[in-house]
Amino acid sequence: MRAARLLWARVAEVCGGSGNASAMRQHAVTSRAMLTQRDPWVNILRATVACFAAGVGGADSITVLPFDDAIGLPDGFARRLARNTQAVLIDEANAARVIDPGGGSWYIESLTNDLARAAWAWFQQIEAAGGWDAATASGLISQQLEQTRDARATNIARRRQLITGVTEFPDIDEARVVRKRPPATRVDRYSAPFEVLRDRSDASAAKGARPTVLLLNVGPLAAHAARSAFAKNFFEIAGIAVPSSEAIDAASAAEALAASGTRHVVICSSDKLYETHAVAIAQALRAAGATRVYLAGNPGDNRDRYVAAGVDEFIYVGCDALDALGRALETLGVAS
Repeated sequence: MRAARLLWARVAEVCGGSGNASAMRQHAVTSRAMLTQRDPWVNILRATVACFAAGVGGADSITVLPFDDAIGLPDGFARRLARNTQAVLIDEANAARVIDPGGGSWYIESLTNDLARAAWAWFQQIEAAGGWDAATASGLISQQLEQTRDARATNIARRRQLITGVTEFPDIDEARVVRKRPPATRVDRYSAPFEVLRDRSDASAAKGARPTVLLLNVGPLAAHAARSAFAKNFFEIAGIAVPSSEAIDAASAAEALAASGTRHVVICSSDKLYETHAVAIAQALRAAGATRVYLAGNPGDNRDRYVAAGVDEFIYVGCDALDALGRALETLGVAS
């Protein structure tokens, strides 16, 4: 904590800061990694030492983890002990009555300066590598972390670094402290299910075959523009390409499908034109080899008539897009 403040003040000085800019606000949290499940009562001592170290080191605020935090959901007793740890150190040990208890001690000052110099050298190494982002991308940061982790693991395995209650003075007759474990929860991103569809299409495209559905616009622009735009956006949600083609009747629709290179097609037009053209166009598309025919819009009372003509599915505002697009990828042969 003391070394960090020295370094922060140095950075502020180099950057032209002064006064409040050179002051670092520090919040300390006692280490979760040091907590044990066996003989957890020793965690009270660990937390007390850690809290004391942070306090005399100059932390502005401290969070003391309950002694049973590694076991499960801490109970009220453990939480009360954690809160009272600071109260005892403040009011009985008077740890908060001196600004810098270690100041002037050659031992503490020497350790602080040694740590600050080592940290500054590491900081310069990161800067020489191009900054934090570059050092992270190159693996410099992760390598250092792994070396430290491996060294600590080796020391623990060889019992050079002892863990009281676990690798030193274990009590094989201890009564296990039992706590409830909170139910596992997960964070579901709203977009994740649709992004899975996109990933499937992109993977297929990377192999040279992006799934494609022909956008068949029937009639004048005014008749098909709205539903054409809707259908294009709809299929592109799943990463499906939607080239468009124009048609005025069943024959031109069949020709457009043959020229498209895909066997999947969505018919786009107005309800009025659907009444007079949808059945014939759907039948012509089926005869031309279409394996799946969509119609953009809610068919209402005409559903059965259009389905009988060869329409497989209807896409419209309010339909289950996730389900429909999942089926589309399946019928297009896109791997899960």
